[in-house]
Amino acid sequence: MARRKSWWRGTGLRIAVFVVGVAPAGLLLLDGLRGSLGANPIETLQHTTGDWSLRFVLAALAVTPLRRLFGWGFLAPHRRTLGLFAFFYVCLHLGTYVGLDLFFDWSVIAEDIFKRPYITAGFTGFLCMLPLAITSTRGWQRRLGRRWVQLHRLAYVAGIAGSVHYLWLTKADLLSPLVYTVILATLLGTRLWFRYARRTTRPARSLS
Repeated sequence: MARRKSWWRGTGLRIAVFVVGVAPAGLLLLDGLRGSLGANPIETLQHTTGDWSLRFVLAALAVTPLRRLFGWGFLAPHRRTLGLFAFFYVCLHLGTYVGLDLFFDWSVIAEDIFKRPYITAGFTGFLCMLPLAITSTRGWQRRLGRRWVQLHRLAYVAGIAGSVHYLWLTKADLLSPLVYTVILATLLGTRLWFRYARRTTRPARSLS
């Protein structure tokens, strides 16, 4: 029984995370081959990849609170995988916008980035995630040492930028972006609470 539980928390969960990560892209590819992406395929691709990039960012940010609150240490090894899937989908999201929507018209793209706030926020999120993906390996973690932890706090900025991008992009039904924003605020709030709790318990430990 213990061996089976260990397998599910290790190999089984690793497989599940991978399947969940590739499934949305696979379904999009299948729908594209079938011609089932709707009346505006490019918009469908942009919205779907954007949604999944934000979902994986939130999932990666949820690992630490879940680990500390419930003792689910087995989740920690999967945080990097979730983060890389987030970067994968944000690349698809950006690539659809740059390649399929604007056909690599760099002057229009640059104008959009500087003049449209929601695109500015989205591009900021991508720029934050780029160094995180590059330095996600153990080799970079050893090279950067403590600076690696500081650098990877950009994940918080990426999450905020992604949520703001979604909020500013949505013109009518704000329910979905607000749900994501509340989840993000909760995840960041728990981190602040952990930090405050750790600071308040230090004097007590020193006096004991």
